[in-house]
Amino acid sequence: MTAFPAPTPHRLGAMFRALLLALLLPLAPAAATTLRVASAFDPQTMDPHALALLYHSRVVFQIHDALVGRDEKFALEPALAVSWQMTSPTTWRFRLRDGVTFHDGSRFGADDAVFSLERALGPTSQRAFQLKGVKAVRRVDPLTIDIETDAPDAVLPEKLGYVMMMSKAWAEKHGVQKAQDFNGKQETYAVRNANGTGPMKLERHDADARVVLTRHKGYWGWADKRSGNLERVEYVTIRSDATRLAALASGEVDMVLDPPYQDIARLKADSRITLQQTADIGQQYLAFDQARDELQDSDVKGRNPFKDLRVRKAVYHAVNVPLIVDKVLRGQAVPTGLFLSSVIDGSPADLDKRLPHDPARAKALLAEAGYPNGFAVTLDCVNVAWRENVCQAAAAMLTQVGIRTTLRSSTTSQFFPKLSQGTGSFVEFGWTPSPDAWNSLNGLFRTHDRSGLGTFNAGRYSNPKLDSMIDAIRVEPDLTRRRALVTTVLRLVADELPMVPLYRRTLTWAMARKVSVVQWPNDTLELRWVKVK
Repeated sequence: MTAFPAPTPHRLGAMFRALLLALLLPLAPAAATTLRVASAFDPQTMDPHALALLYHSRVVFQIHDALVGRDEKFALEPALAVSWQMTSPTTWRFRLRDGVTFHDGSRFGADDAVFSLERALGPTSQRAFQLKGVKAVRRVDPLTIDIETDAPDAVLPEKLGYVMMMSKAWAEKHGVQKAQDFNGKQETYAVRNANGTGPMKLERHDADARVVLTRHKGYWGWADKRSGNLERVEYVTIRSDATRLAALASGEVDMVLDPPYQDIARLKADSRITLQQTADIGQQYLAFDQARDELQDSDVKGRNPFKDLRVRKAVYHAVNVPLIVDKVLRGQAVPTGLFLSSVIDGSPADLDKRLPHDPARAKALLAEAGYPNGFAVTLDCVNVAWRENVCQAAAAMLTQVGIRTTLRSSTTSQFFPKLSQGTGSFVEFGWTPSPDAWNSLNGLFRTHDRSGLGTFNAGRYSNPKLDSMIDAIRVEPDLTRRRALVTTVLRLVADELPMVPLYRRTLTWAMARKVSVVQWPNDTLELRWVKVK
């Protein structure tokens, strides 16, 4: 009889990872033009208007195109619209690209563009917030549309980059004329199916497991000299950090979009791996409930401590962000006091200096606010390792000053609705802005309502003075005055602290040496430019 060694914990871990990889990965034989990408996140839905999340857009925007796109330097360039101009103070005319086909072979035209913009403006769309002020969309001719706004909007094209175009006929055929109500857990045909004009078409979507895309041979952009050679892409959701890296090391995947921070130094020394890094245009925050009169899940009754600026400042002083960056994120981030990156037009660089880490000051502020013994609170965080680790560290620091913080980790499908519905008491979250400030200011700080204002204002902060300035930014045609308004708004936000800014990550992608990519600062991989040797 043959004796086998007893499995050690290390051996059990290796066995588990091997089994998981075997279950997840082998869909198709490896090919020179196949790219397998691993990430901790699933896109959740294929409906392009149902969500406004990075992990959704990373995948869905490879299937669909917008009217405008971005080049390798992240500057605006034509996409499904070849040109645009203001024809009156409140009207923009967009001329559409001729000869564009959807994945089902039908032609893209003005009727589809009008339908898509109106769909994105609907109440269940999470893209409505960036189209605030659009009054009407009209077909001029088969390849021309007019977008009418309720006031002059000098930067409207900037707001259209994340609004994907859909086939009107396809949507009507499958009963998806309205965006999926993601927060309401609605199931529609567009959750698992898609028909775009993008470089890749959807082959299958297995929720929380994988998405398979194949090359759309009729894509209008393949003649561009920047184009890559991908025929097939498999996005694999692997939540375990160790398993993602094991898949990369074994060649089961070609690329990891979120390698664990503790392994970055080791990966740099691995001759089989290439690391590509850039500064994140986005950042992380802690958001406070400022709507309820009583804080949920707390031992404080009849009051909400977070409505007091002194308490919010106490949180700021209590969390040692430089230490978190150094020890938890292994130096792969930069602490920030800004609420929007300094590359955003109007964001004042002088605000980047954080309030000092000062536990004594935090305790004093709590006492001044009437909480000498502190209070209890629940911190919501998404259950991805690096986010959880940061939240755990912050919770321990807050508890040391008397804010007894219990961490509640949730899956993406549970966590993100809390963010957009404003149901959390205390939430850690990230935001990836577009280069124009208005989308972010409207999404994060404007008073929330169902028309598309304050969609991601997680704490339901409200300041009428701030609202009026954000609204003024949207309609200000003079870019110098607009920039000054942005600066004023961000200074007011810094004074009121509806959220605490934390840090801006160094975005790192780890990939096999055969893979060549363009890396944008919004952590999105553009498949149309990827080349595999």
